Amino acid sequence: MKVLVVLAGLLALAASSVNSVGKVVCYYDSKSYVRESQARMLPLDLDPALSFCSHLVYGYAGIQPDTYKMVPLNENLDVDTAHANYRAITNFKSKYPSLKVLLSLGGDVDTEDQQKYNLLLESPQARTAFVNSAVLLSDQHGFDGIDLAWQFAKIKPKKIRSTWGSIWHDIKKTFGTTLVDDKETEHREGFTALIRELKQALSVKPNKQLAITVLPNVNASIYYDVPAIINLVDFVNIGAYDYYTPERNPKEADYATPIYTPQNRNPLLNLDAAVTYWLQGGAPSQKIIVAIPTFGRTWKLDSDSEIAGVPPLHASGPGEAGPYTKIEGLLSYPEVCAKLINPNHQKGMRPHLRKVTDPSKRFGTYAFRLPDESEEGGLWVSYEDPDTAGQRASYAKAKNLGGVSIVDLSLDDFRGLCTGDKYPILRAAKYRL
Repeated sequence: MKVLVVLAGLLALAASSVNSVGKVVCYYDSKSYVRESQARMLPLDLDPALSFCSHLVYGYAGIQPDTYKMVPLNENLDVDTAHANYRAITNFKSKYPSLKVLLSLGGDVDTEDQQKYNLLLESPQARTAFVNSAVLLSDQHGFDGIDLAWQFAKIKPKKIRSTWGSIWHDIKKTFGTTLVDDKETEHREGFTALIRELKQALSVKPNKQLAITVLPNVNASIYYDVPAIINLVDFVNIGAYDYYTPERNPKEADYATPIYTPQNRNPLLNLDAAVTYWLQGGAPSQKIIVAIPTFGRTWKLDSDSEIAGVPPLHASGPGEAGPYTKIEGLLSYPEVCAKLINPNHQKGMRPHLRKVTDPSKRFGTYAFRLPDESEEGGLWVSYEDPDTAGQRASYAKAKNLGGVSIVDLSLDDFRGLCTGDKYPILRAAKYRL
């Protein structure tokens, strides 16, 4: 009898230790398949990462505007026999049996007629068409469920104003604020109905999962009725990043992914505020996942920028595109790493970026080059590295949250270009949970 008691205690301890590790939800953006050179990621490149991931989320599917069905965004890549990436991704489950593979919808990349996301929520018939097609699509290709990265309207970015402009803005605020969605209540209720209907359809088959991803700069308090939906989803991935971007804030560079509120900033634009909303709404902490971006946001500095480099500071639009990702205002982690000052860089090479860490572990890391240091001009980058990824994972652990997500694997150093270690951001986050 004593042996049975001891054995039961050991099993309970083992179960609790497994639960305490937390989920690591790894996003794979399929558009990386068609990038060039070192940025091109094929499904086989995912293999070294998957032993660290509890979930693999394939992004992204979209909505067909005329039928409201969930469809592949790139049929040739996703489902045609030439590539069949859907099946290539779900086949990883044979090697990693505990891995759950989800198909994600939206993700801010479904750009054709974006109003369809609102129109779908307004129509019970459209919701039914979507639900039936989503379940069928995921079943046909072996996915374990669906992640809804719904493309709701985003909050408007802060504008830099003159003194008179600020006064007039304050007067206008006294008489109300401008809505980004004049049917927000209807869309909130429609999304709640969609979650309920999709959950019911998925429940017909065993072990199907439903997740939601809150995209950056979507006001969760408007669109997500936490008490109504939280028991219907397996987890909520909070995209608490891109609070400042060169697209939204071209004239002002600032921390893109603060954990807490930097001084004199909007107290809602940080990770802790986003998590607090869900917790106060009654969400179990273990259902909350904290997103960790694997890229930096970049701005050009000019003669009006502060020479100390301390944010916020004046900027003149997005930084130049990286050599691999080729997107203005964005650098993957290995592209940032290659620009940092390194003792091994040879003399005569172009000036690199000076890295500035945050001893408080609250706001993030940045790096910069002043405009008078090189003919290439100034550059300021807010980014995540293994240290800050570990800090975000530590935050999740301290709050007893469900884990972290990596957004996304293709922008982590999946080739090991920086130090020789592949997926350093993913690894750092995993080890700190």
